[in-house]
Amino acid sequence: MECHATGAFVGVNYGSQGDNLPRPQQAVDFMRNNGITQVRIFDADPDILTALAGTGIQVIIGLTNAEILSVGHSSAEAASWVNKNVMQFLPNTNITGIAVGSEVLTDGTASLYASILVATMKYIHAALVAANIDSQIKVSTPHSTALIQDPFPPSRAFFDQTYAKTVVLPLLDFLSQTGSYFMLNIYPLAIYQQNRQVMSIDYALLRPNAGIQDTITKLTYTNVFDQMLDAAFSAMGALNHTDVGIVVSETGWPSRGDVTEVGVGVDNAETYNNNLVRHILNNTGTPRRPGIAVNAYIYEIFNEDRRQGATSEKNYGIYYPDQTPVYSLDVTGRDSGGAGSNTSVRTWCVAKQGVSDNSLQAALDYACGQGSADCSSIQPGQACFFPDSVFSHASFAFNSYYLKNKMAAGTCDFAGVATVTTNDPSMSKSSFAFFFALTNLVLICRSFR
Repeated sequence: MECHATGAFVGVNYGSQGDNLPRPQQAVDFMRNNGITQVRIFDADPDILTALAGTGIQVIIGLTNAEILSVGHSSAEAASWVNKNVMQFLPNTNITGIAVGSEVLTDGTASLYASILVATMKYIHAALVAANIDSQIKVSTPHSTALIQDPFPPSRAFFDQTYAKTVVLPLLDFLSQTGSYFMLNIYPLAIYQQNRQVMSIDYALLRPNAGIQDTITKLTYTNVFDQMLDAAFSAMGALNHTDVGIVVSETGWPSRGDVTEVGVGVDNAETYNNNLVRHILNNTGTPRRPGIAVNAYIYEIFNEDRRQGATSEKNYGIYYPDQTPVYSLDVTGRDSGGAGSNTSVRTWCVAKQGVSDNSLQAALDYACGQGSADCSSIQPGQACFFPDSVFSHASFAFNSYYLKNKMAAGTCDFAGVATVTTNDPSMSKSSFAFFFALTNLVLICRSFR
C-alpha cells in the first residue's frame, strides 16, 4: 500500500476482542460482500490471514507491543517472526503492511519499548528485504495524536520533545528511506471532549462551520481531522521531513457510551463516519496539502464487547457482531447512506423556520463558499434571486450543498439551522410559500428539480 497512491481509500480496522464475533471466514465473506478492500488487524491471527487468502483484500498486520521486546533485540527473531506470520501466507493473502506496536510512545509503557522501536522496525524490514518482498510490504508504527504538541495553529505543532530527536527523527529517516508512511490515529471525539469549551461539535464532526484560521499560514480549518493531519505534517517538517506521507490508521466515533461521555451517540457516529468517507474519497486533502490523497482506516467494523475501558470503547463498530448495521455507512462511497440517502423517497434540504437571519447567513456563506455549493442562481438578476430573503437564499444554498454531497448523512444540518423534508419546496403552497413569487407564479429553481 503506497501512501501516495492515486485516489484515496477508506478501510476498516478488524479486532477480535469479542465473545460473540463472527468467525474469521464469516467476517471476511461479510467484508467482501460489502465491498471492503482494505483492512487492518491488530496482530497476525493465522485464522484471519487464512480466511483472507484469495480475496484480494489488502491487509496490514500487527506486531504487538509485547512482541517488540523479543523481536527488537534480535535480527534472527525478526526473521523468524516474518517467516511465521508473513511468508507462510504469501502470495495468497495480500499482506501490504506491518504495523509494529501501537501508540508505543504514549501508552504509558514507553520506557519499555521506546529505545528499541525503530530497531524492531529495521529488523523486520531487513527480513522483508532478504525475502525480496520489501517493495510490497511497508513497515510503520501507529501513533496517537497525543505525540503532537500545540496542534493549533497546526503550523506551530511539534512532536513531544521527550522523543522527537531520540525516536521520531530516526523513525522518519527510516520511513523516508524505505518509502513507507507515518501512521496516525485520529479520534476527534476525544479531542472535542478535551477542548469543548473552545471547540464546536460541528468542527469535530466535519459538519459545516465558520472554521478557525491559522494566523501564521492564513489557512482556514473547518474540522479537527484536517487540523491534526496538518499538525503532524508541520511537526515532521520541523524535523526536516516533508517527504513522508500519512496514513490514518484509526479514526472513528462511538455509537454508545456512558452518561458522562459527552458527544457519544448513534447520530454523531453516523454523521462523522459518513462525512469522513466523503471527505477522504473526494481526494480533498488538507488546507496545507490540498488534493493529496490521505488514506484512512475506520475504527472499527464490529463492536467488541471485551474491550477494556468505558462503554464507548466497546461501541465503535459500524456493525453489531450479528452483522446488522449500527447505522448506515458505505466505506466504498457508492452509497453514502444516512438521512436523506434513501432514493425511494425524494428529499430536500431547507432552512428551519424561526431561525435568526444571522445564523442562516453564516450557514449560507459557508455553503456558497467553502462548501462549494452552486449559488449562482440566487445572485442578483438570476432566476432564483427572488424572493430576496436570507431564508429563501439559504434554503436554495443548503439544498445545492445537500445534492452536491449525494444527500449523505450530516449534509443537511448546518449547525442545526437546516432540516430534511419530503415536501417538494417548488410545489408547496403552505409552509414553503417563500418559493412563490409575489405574483403567485411558481418559481421552480434548478436546485429543487
